[in-house]
Amino acid sequence: MTDPNGSGLKRKQKNGKKLVMAKKKKKTKEYWARKYGYKSGLEKVTADFLKEHKVPVEYEKTKITYTIPARKTFYKPDFKLPNGIFVETKGRFTAQDRKKHLLIREQYPNLDIRFIFSNPNTKIRKGSKTSYANWCDKNGFQYAKAEIPIEWIEGD
Repeated sequence: MTDPNGSGLKRKQKNGKKLVMAKKKKKTKEYWARKYGYKSGLEKVTADFLKEHKVPVEYEKTKITYTIPARKTFYKPDFKLPNGIFVETKGRFTAQDRKKHLLIREQYPNLDIRFIFSNPNTKIRKGSKTSYANWCDKNGFQYAKAEIPIEWIEGD
């Protein structure tokens, strides 16, 4: 039974007592992304964009082994385009992510890894003057905002 006051809360009766149930939570982009096998809403949006442009979606299919000093690990790029370009989608671009990509670049200089940022103007940390875009420019990585540029698909 819905609350007559219009609060949107559902009321249930149990053993003659009224219990107020919480509002139903709205499903987030992350919920839908995880439901379809992605780790973030931006990854799902990117996959949908590729599908819309009739580009085969290869999501985290490729494993790239790289070495962190004193230990071996691997990296699974988010997407691989048919032309060999790897696309990594990032809402947050942590210090650990940046270090990893510099190590991969050093160990695999011929890999073309590019970034899609929710907002490339986000600062790499609070109080920093360096944005994600500045970091990419300084370190020779191509990037775009929110979606893959068509040139990345058609070019190279």
